[in-house]
Amino acid sequence: MTPPILRRSMVLLLALTPWLAGAQGAWPSRPVKVVVPFAAGAATDIVARAVMERVSKQIGQPVIIENRPGAGGTIGAGLVATAEADGYTWLIHSNSMTVSAASYKSLSFDPQKDFMGITPLASVPMVMVTSPERGIKTLQDFVKYAKANPTKINYASAGSGGVTHLGAERVRIAGGFQATHIPTKGTNEALTEVMSGRVDFYFSPIGLATPLIQSGKLLPLAVSSAKRFPTLPAVPTLLEGGLPNSEYEVWIAMFGPAKLPKAVVDRMHEEVLKALASPELRERYRGLMMDDMSMNVEAFNRFLASDFRLNAELIKAAGVQPN
Repeated sequence: MTPPILRRSMVLLLALTPWLAGAQGAWPSRPVKVVVPFAAGAATDIVARAVMERVSKQIGQPVIIENRPGAGGTIGAGLVATAEADGYTWLIHSNSMTVSAASYKSLSFDPQKDFMGITPLASVPMVMVTSPERGIKTLQDFVKYAKANPTKINYASAGSGGVTHLGAERVRIAGGFQATHIPTKGTNEALTEVMSGRVDFYFSPIGLATPLIQSGKLLPLAVSSAKRFPTLPAVPTLLEGGLPNSEYEVWIAMFGPAKLPKAVVDRMHEEVLKALASPELRERYRGLMMDDMSMNVEAFNRFLASDFRLNAELIKAAGVQPN
């Protein structure tokens, strides 16, 4: 016969079981932090704020965006790699994530093993820009000038080893010319350097460069997408400009620590997809000149594995020395 005190304990435990299960599965029960490893105002930051504003309303909890820029996005990524895998610390990064595995030789984390890909958020077409003051009108003219002046050409990036660096290197390799890399602290600084004439070109997210193009402060030479971009219909693609194998688009996505519970991963994935499908966010994306990317968690992680491999090959071909 079960002693009375043991019976009472068992009854209490049975009564508490639903509450305990609910407490364990009640994500989120407090504010959520999203680390953006780039400066405020960068394309990744803009997308993060637009998407997570919707997600915050959906989950009924504040979502705090924390900008931790530096070292091609690896500083912010490192914070999330070592964070507790409880669903309260996330990372919104670009494909600089897949570049960093090959462009940094002594990271404190493994970009391929320490993260779980949750879902892509946006595809960001790029545009190659220069200063109108140079008097160069076309991509062909620029490449011709660069080949004739191999020691004079330079280009900006938003950080060594990042996607704006690799995108420019892809153009340089396809064009067969030499150029010196000038890393900056972010896109705003890079665009300023081009407008000032101190830097010859920059491979910029199209949404951030377009207002400066429309005001005549920048001259677009080519877009990186497979087709011309609707807001810049007169600007050719890199392929149309005579540079084969030069397409390079930036994507932005959400990640979490590698050991996140499946239930939390699935919930965040569903909430992000719901946000991306909202008419308000679709309209915001049109204004930002970005497209959303739809993949389930498994497909996205397969996509990541391929992108790690492709960027490693590009870094090797470009002769970029790991930092």
